Amino acid sequence: MPRPILSRIALMSVAAGLALPAWAALDIGDPVPRFTATAALGGKTFRYSLADALAKGPVVVYFFPAADSSDCSIEAHAFAEAIDQFAALGATVIGVSADDIDTLSKFSVKSCQSRFPVASDESKSVINGFDALMQTRPDFANRLSYVIAPNGTVAYYYQNLNPDKHVERMLNAVRALPRPGPPR
Repeated sequence: MPRPILSRIALMSVAAGLALPAWAALDIGDPVPRFTATAALGGKTFRYSLADALAKGPVVVYFFPAADSSDCSIEAHAFAEAIDQFAALGATVIGVSADDIDTLSKFSVKSCQSRFPVASDESKSVINGFDALMQTRPDFANRLSYVIAPNGTVAYYYQNLNPDKHVERMLNAVRALPRPGPPR
């Protein structure tokens, strides 16, 4: 086949692949993988445990492609600005990417404004467990956000490379969670 035809076929294949909807493997009601990871908050590293966070209430786990990229910085800043609203609802937030912990330590101060932690998943075990691997660029996490109910199941998820709606959608999903009643 002549090269121009092969190029068009290749381009059409890529375009067709991009047109297909991407779905998170974890659906509403599915149990999430419990994980621990090295994380940074305000430039200081620590060991983050999803199980420990869930013991305190719902958790927003959001995956992002790369610290310091324009859209990831916009998203982190938006989460930082809304962190008091999440806290008022009893929820915590953690960002996860495949970036190394040194990069994320700086990102936790600069873009996250020392308001919430970001976890390093260089092995991509957490990213794969949540089916958050970017199919077109497998070295990166996709922009995918989950609300995890305190019982460890998915209450809501949203996937979109555009960072603009993630915070709003996560806040609305946390607001929609049933509130625990008074102790008996």
